Amino acid sequence: MTYTVDSMRKGPEGYAWSRFGQPEYTDWLDESLSWKESCYIGDWSFLWQHRFTGPDALRLFEDTTVNSYKKFAIGQSKHAIHTNRDGKVIHEGVLTRFGEEDFVVHGRGGFWAAFNLERGNYNAQVSKEDWFIFQVSGPTAVKVLRTLTGSDELLNAKYMYAVPITVAGHKIHALRQGMAGEVGFELQGPKEAGKAVYDAVLEAGREFGIRKLGGRVAAINHLEACFPTIATDYIPAIFDEDMVEYLDYFRSAMPAFAQPAYIAGSYEGKDISEYYRSPIELGWGRTVNTDHDYLGRDALAEEKDSPRRVIRTLEWDGDDVAEVQASLFRDGEHYDFMDMPRDQRGFMWADRVEVNGVLVGVATSRGYSYYFRKMLSLATINVEYAEPGTEVSVIWGAPGHPQKIIRAVVRPAPYKTDKSRGDLLATV
Repeated sequence: MTYTVDSMRKGPEGYAWSRFGQPEYTDWLDESLSWKESCYIGDWSFLWQHRFTGPDALRLFEDTTVNSYKKFAIGQSKHAIHTNRDGKVIHEGVLTRFGEEDFVVHGRGGFWAAFNLERGNYNAQVSKEDWFIFQVSGPTAVKVLRTLTGSDELLNAKYMYAVPITVAGHKIHALRQGMAGEVGFELQGPKEAGKAVYDAVLEAGREFGIRKLGGRVAAINHLEACFPTIATDYIPAIFDEDMVEYLDYFRSAMPAFAQPAYIAGSYEGKDISEYYRSPIELGWGRTVNTDHDYLGRDALAEEKDSPRRVIRTLEWDGDDVAEVQASLFRDGEHYDFMDMPRDQRGFMWADRVEVNGVLVGVATSRGYSYYFRKMLSLATINVEYAEPGTEVSVIWGAPGHPQKIIRAVVRPAPYKTDKSRGDLLATV
């Protein structure tokens, strides 16, 4: 199949929340407060997992990611980023080292690593895993897990390290991370233990106000905490001529009705590559290491020295947003529907960001934060317009549809204060 921008503007079948369980459990307003006032349990078990073992498994990742592995302890996790020859993100995911020659990848990056393993000279093996992944995050998360395990074994966990624990009689791993910008752990283990672990977390969390996190708000914490997401904030860089073989390889793992990505919004790119992003543009510059050879290293080294675009949060004007919604209650033409709290169809909703009618960036991940009572988005924006407080305009409405100029102000990313690396002892 040949992919174009126009072909990607056709909507997907189904809704994004189907991956996260139910759309709502209490309601999305209540659930969106959970990671600020109590905690939530969210289900990310839809992520693909691959296990890589063997003497050359680490060398495989050295050859295919931007990361440095000079320090990579057993139990440690890294945000592993794969790029193409132009330094644009192919895939990314969480890579955990469980032994000297034992590594597990959560996310799409496992496919790119497996593809290169099969075609390279590596003494290593790959197998597909089927794990549950439950995020437990928020101010009371540690209290919940302390009650659950009956011990203080998690209190000394380092950020991005996986700690072995026992829950409901099952030996699993608790990876300390913070996708909501709060202290949190990701519980991981074999899928057959998932229900028992999930139920045990809910029971232990009852007295601490735990909420189930539904699909409607699952990505709002990514927006507030600035965790750009594949197919939402960027299109995977797998549609160029030199990636044809890999695109077929990856596509074979997806349902027949699905595409690798979908596009919407006012930004009118002529080529899919215009929706690619580099790790620098997405705020991952600290992870980019140029001390070893990999695809895109030279391009990223140049970009690190002189970045052209950076990531910021945009705060959309509430009156302008209300005007978009109000148009649906009037006769005649109206503006495109602005879903609440965010798009549920799984698009990369990319909107033009302008200053005096000139394109200066692209807004993505638009969503309503009930906690802040603001419509927000992420945006990759030209560095000269990236200073917080800068006034810009976002163009709302697909090409050829009625379009609304929405006033916006550049704000820092993350928008919400990051507490994910906080002192665990202070939370109990």
